[in-house]
Amino acid sequence: MTPVEIEALRLSLEVAALATAVSLPLAVAVAYTLARVRFPGHAAVNALVHMPLVLPPVVVGYFLLLLFGTRGPIGHWLDATFGFRLIFTTQGAALASAVMSFPLMVRAIRLALDAVDPGLEQAARTLGAAPWDTFRSVTLPLMLPGVLSGAVVAFAASLGEFGATITFVSNIEGETRTLPLAIFTATQTPDGDAVAARLVAIAFALAVAMLVLAEWLARRVERAIGR
Repeated sequence: MTPVEIEALRLSLEVAALATAVSLPLAVAVAYTLARVRFPGHAAVNALVHMPLVLPPVVVGYFLLLLFGTRGPIGHWLDATFGFRLIFTTQGAALASAVMSFPLMVRAIRLALDAVDPGLEQAARTLGAAPWDTFRSVTLPLMLPGVLSGAVVAFAASLGEFGATITFVSNIEGETRTLPLAIFTATQTPDGDAVAARLVAIAFALAVAMLVLAEWLARRVERAIGR
């Protein structure tokens, strides 16, 4: 592998790790709220969370550009207040990946949460446990397989994110050119077939490894908690 290819692989892993780490706590909170709390607008919030699954990734990237670009309401405020820009940066690539993978994480966690017997939570509250203690000591351990699976699947999805990333942060070598963008660049370059083939093989191997890891972690945790 050339230094450019190694840099694309390193950047992909960095972006995927950052996207997963930042969005995981929010995904747990959103999944718990959607599964356990009924409130006005529940269906609308649920639809909004899952919108990236049905919208073209380029559309998601365009919305991110409108919101977080230097002229967007959030992006302009971040730039003016903190001197922090997301557009054309690695952090922006992580944001795009996080938005696209967020519904997958929420769905996996919510499915695990739906399998948790509410009677166990009620029993803990009856014994005097506070809501946070109940969640920490009862709910979270039982839903942990879904949390881990969701995190790994989101990480794998972030490795393969393309449309929203290239629309929001462009294709900048060493900054936003992750594996999918490097593959795209190689296919547009004369005599780039060999480079593209190597990068495709790496991306395929990483995706398979992440999916196998997600299944292995879920099974290990389920055995650990006696499910």
